[in-house]
Amino acid sequence: MGSATSYLLVFFGGGMGATLRHLINLTCARCLGTAFPYGTFIINITGSTVMGLIAGYLAFRGEASQPWRLFLMTGILGGYTTFSAFSLDTTLLYERGELGLAALYVLGSVVLSIAGLFAGLAIIRSLT
Repeated sequence: MGSATSYLLVFFGGGMGATLRHLINLTCARCLGTAFPYGTFIINITGSTVMGLIAGYLAFRGEASQPWRLFLMTGILGGYTTFSAFSLDTTLLYERGELGLAALYVLGSVVLSIAGLFAGLAIIRSLT
């Protein structure tokens, strides 16, 4: 499979996943309100569940070709939520017995990502 084909599979899958994410966010805001980030909450949980289903199927039941992996996991799920990749990475560390690394990855990702967002906001506020 050529490099261009790989990029196209990720591109189209990512567009589909991002569109689904947007649809769920809008639907949740209309139906449940905006006092809590219901859309993101649901997206992260469902994306991680689907990642588990796909990864489990591939690991225990069969093989999928690289194009299908790129389209489904990197493309659709990547566009839908990167939280599913975060969850898979954490699980792989845990299953390899790397409990300390798994904990460091979870805590570091959450704390540093939030700190990064605050830093970005602070930089822009100071410039405006």
